[in-house]
Amino acid sequence: MNEKNILLIESAFKEYYFNRFDLIHVPQKATEREFGYQKFNSGMTRHLVVKNDKDLHLLLMKEVPSDVYCSNAYYSFPSLPMSEKDWKGADLIFDIDAKDLALSCRKDHTVFKCISCNNPTIEFSQQCSKCGSTKFETVSVGCKNCISESKKEVTKLVDILTTDLNVKKEQIEVYFSGNEGFHVRVTNNDYESLGSQERADLVDYLMFNGAIPESFGIKRQNNFKASLPTFEEKGWRGRVAHKLFSSKSKVPKATREIIASGYSAFQVQLEEIKKTMGVKVDPKVTMDIHRIFRLEGSINSKSGLSKIQCEDLNSFDPFLEACLLGNDDVNVMVNCPLQIRLKNKKFGPYNNEIVSLPKYAAVYMLCKGLGNAV
Repeated sequence: MNEKNILLIESAFKEYYFNRFDLIHVPQKATEREFGYQKFNSGMTRHLVVKNDKDLHLLLMKEVPSDVYCSNAYYSFPSLPMSEKDWKGADLIFDIDAKDLALSCRKDHTVFKCISCNNPTIEFSQQCSKCGSTKFETVSVGCKNCISESKKEVTKLVDILTTDLNVKKEQIEVYFSGNEGFHVRVTNNDYESLGSQERADLVDYLMFNGAIPESFGIKRQNNFKASLPTFEEKGWRGRVAHKLFSSKSKVPKATREIIASGYSAFQVQLEEIKKTMGVKVDPKVTMDIHRIFRLEGSINSKSGLSKIQCEDLNSFDPFLEACLLGNDDVNVMVNCPLQIRLKNKKFGPYNNEIVSLPKYAAVYMLCKGLGNAV
């Protein structure tokens, strides 16, 4: 990122951290966690100890980081190298991102930007029409549908956590990630000690990975019906029963059809159920027991939006409630072929033109690589 852009963004971030520190706090057991941060055009600084909100505030004002992180893990010695930290446990964390949901709307709000000349287009081409380069990067801007579909995944996740895994709702924290998805943290002592493999197994359960017909009453030999799931059962057997039968009156007919169709057909049905009912979380995030995770209240440098807690997930509008940078106008050169909505206002499209934008919109354009400071 060029220096002018960095200066404008850092100025906006510093203003935010000065005025909105009420949103930014160290998590529980702060002295046992590892903190880290990153600055624009710079590498990661980590293995830090931040004892309290005051220390965190001083760090933010002094360094003005592009991104701030905190470990989900607890250590005896969080400032030491990883091999010497003495891992004690970790919160369960989940990352749900719209880019992983294979949504059809993605093509309507994705920009293909030439790496050589930065020329953006919404139509994919093998070559840049401006310079002939064949190398592109993709930039996605905010979309209501992406957020809506991500919310559905969060709802499915919370349902399974509370009904199958005995996690209380007050132990589940849901955050908008600051870009295109949501983070979920579980602070339940029963799961803190799980290692990486156990967390991977948990993810498989949530995603409905590896489901086989035998687990739901259909065996390969002779299509023998052992025990098809019933409505009364808990967990995935109960969910699959509701999906297969829809109502008790349809059970006899549906059962005959399942048995007649055979093992392979039932396996296909289970794969379809996985697509619609399995929770689409990022497995690598949950498995990583040493990960440093974006700090709640901090700004996401991919968008200029804040990672904030969702008190009411259904009504939450990230393009309004997480858009917390200043409103004063700044001039920027913008080359954005899409219209963007922030704070209930529409911006663009712009064709390589100098425009006066509210700071929150200008920073969003710069963070997405679709504009430059003048």
